[in-house]
Amino acid sequence: MHDLTIIVPAYNEEAALGSFLDELIDFARREDCKLVVVDDGSTDGTGALLAGRADDPVLTVVHNKVNRGYGGAIKAGILSAETRYVITLDADGQHRLEDVRGLYDVLLAEDADMVVGRRVGRVSSSYRRLGKSLIRFIARLLMPLDVEDLNSGMKIYDRQLATSYLKLCPDTMAYSDIIVLVFISRRHRVLERDVNVRARVTGRSTINLKTALDTVMEIVNIVVLFNPMRVFLPIAMLFIIAGLAWGLPIMFRGEGVSVGTLLLLVSGLLFFLLGLLAEQLSLIRRDQVKS
Repeated sequence: MHDLTIIVPAYNEEAALGSFLDELIDFARREDCKLVVVDDGSTDGTGALLAGRADDPVLTVVHNKVNRGYGGAIKAGILSAETRYVITLDADGQHRLEDVRGLYDVLLAEDADMVVGRRVGRVSSSYRRLGKSLIRFIARLLMPLDVEDLNSGMKIYDRQLATSYLKLCPDTMAYSDIIVLVFISRRHRVLERDVNVRARVTGRSTINLKTALDTVMEIVNIVVLFNPMRVFLPIAMLFIIAGLAWGLPIMFRGEGVSVGTLLLLVSGLLFFLLGLLAEQLSLIRRDQVKS
């Protein structure tokens, strides 16, 4: 796997990474791949831990001066990588390294541009399962989607493609979902395969309700960018249908057109026109991304 770089974003993960880093380095050396760990402005001993291993030729350490966020750390890792493919792993030790080889083999065998590791073997709280289900539901409403575990931290993909799309992806936790949606929107081959995960070594997850809401907003933004009529057309049709349902009975009674009917019909027309305008802006933006 000489053409693969493992990217691990780390923020205040001294305890978890301390028990996982040696395993990562040994795996990268054994499999002849590269390893990039991004210290995302940590305030604990993560930076010192990485500095102690920085002389290892298989490891590249990237230090962000300030905390840029999960997505920002991954972006820094991708920009520092030089191989054809990159794979992301979480620093909490939940991913099993044997799955790196499995996803890499699928990527090559299926000529895919991205393979998402669908997590199995880990029991999530009902709160988190509800949040993930909501995100998937909204994403599927807005665009065709065959991937279940959108926010899986373990993904392997083409580095050059990812680099060209980094400007479209947020620096927050929503990066995990958005990079998949961008690949799908651009008609790249995205597959999903099961990977086994284990419990976090130590500490606790920082994912919360705000993370889910931010992700939903980023999904809407990406869909509006690549296919705005998927958002504006249903809203326009809803207003128009509501206006007709309200106004036609009144008209049939010979009472003319009500103000409410006109308001709904005009609102529907405005949303439709906004969709057309957004479609033109989307074409310009997509051409900029290609260039």
